[in-house]
Amino acid sequence: MKKIFTFCLFLLSGIVAKAQDTEEYIAEHVEYAQGLMRDHKIPASIILAVAIHESGAGNSKIAQQMNNHFGVKGPNNNAGIRSSYRDYLNADESYSHFVEIMETREPFNNLFAKYDQYDYKGWAYGIRRCGYASSRSWSSQVIGLIKKYELYQYDERPEGYEEPVYAAPVRHRTRSRRTTTTYTVKSGDNLSIIAKKKGTTVKKLMQKNGIKKRT
Repeated sequence: MKKIFTFCLFLLSGIVAKAQDTEEYIAEHVEYAQGLMRDHKIPASIILAVAIHESGAGNSKIAQQMNNHFGVKGPNNNAGIRSSYRDYLNADESYSHFVEIMETREPFNNLFAKYDQYDYKGWAYGIRRCGYASSRSWSSQVIGLIKKYELYQYDERPEGYEEPVYAAPVRHRTRSRRTTTTYTVKSGDNLSIIAKKKGTTVKKLMQKNGIKKRT
């Protein structure tokens, strides 16, 4: 009985897939990403960083079961998972389709005229502005991945290349609404009494009400 139990445990341990770390993911896909870069002039760093971000470095459910590494939605024939995401034969097909989307769909296809294959920051900001992601922090997160894992080293930048400088996206703050408080003056009131009731000072009351001289 003990031998059978041990054997079953061994089988179960073999079924559990080891989570892939980001360095392993990069090593597995960098060559294909560079090939796409050379053929289509989109930075390999962007291709890899978007895939890492959208697939959790290949560990997401749709990456594991549907070979979808870019969060692309569409029809699928996967019987093992119900999903609105598209499925692919393999990861390379998912990578190629991402580049195809950039090349053939508006407004993404306009980015090729604006940014070269070395300008990963421009591409990150441009892809987000074109509607690839709704989160305002998406481009910053993708750029952060490129810097953290030094993915720009795969962009084959020419010697002396200088990165264009981009201002960080401005986050618009919602303006607080100002409320106007009115006070009905009662018999016996003066500025000092009113100021004390309203938690302010006599000087501020005079300024707000256009009183130049205290009576």
